[in-house]
Amino acid sequence: MGERKFLELKLKNLISKSGLKLINFYFREMEGIDIYSARLGEVSLYYDEKKYSYNEIKMIFEEEFGFEVIHNPELQIIEKIKIAVIELIFFANNMNSLIRNSDYISQKLQLPYDKLTRIFSAITGKTLEQYILMVKIEKIKSLLLQEEYTVSEISYMMGYSTVQYLSNQFKKSTGKTISEYKKDRQPKPVPLEEIL
Repeated sequence: MGERKFLELKLKNLISKSGLKLINFYFREMEGIDIYSARLGEVSLYYDEKKYSYNEIKMIFEEEFGFEVIHNPELQIIEKIKIAVIELIFFANNMNSLIRNSDYISQKLQLPYDKLTRIFSAITGKTLEQYILMVKIEKIKSLLLQEEYTVSEISYMMGYSTVQYLSNQFKKSTGKTISEYKKDRQPKPVPLEEIL
């Protein structure tokens, strides 16, 4: 057995729990690579240098999964921001109405919010607020399609002050009213990695 080397990779678009499951499943049977930890945006692993090179491992993530390895520190910050927004809006179970987006993102990344917004805008060409709204709209679409909650409950969960405010933003973003969307169920929610 060769020398085991530790490797930590920052990955673009590893922003869903299904991506993490896929990685863990894929490498479970692979001899010479052991996943140490897999979290949204990054994977740490040990690998046998006699069996694999760094470039071969990088190629697996980029070609098999479509997760580009990111070296640029500012691009890594963008991914961390995207993950923080997605965690807050998709996985926080109603926290979005209880905590301000700016506080959560700033705390999660341990950087001032104004600095994060400047980096985000400079690199993506969109404001962080625009991105947060796009993610919110996709979450609202998925909640509407589940038909478990009233529009009033969704409005509260998503941190809107009124149902009317939610309805106006939804129509402005999708071109459809909520009732039109619920009736014809189009367009479907966009996959999280394709937002932006």
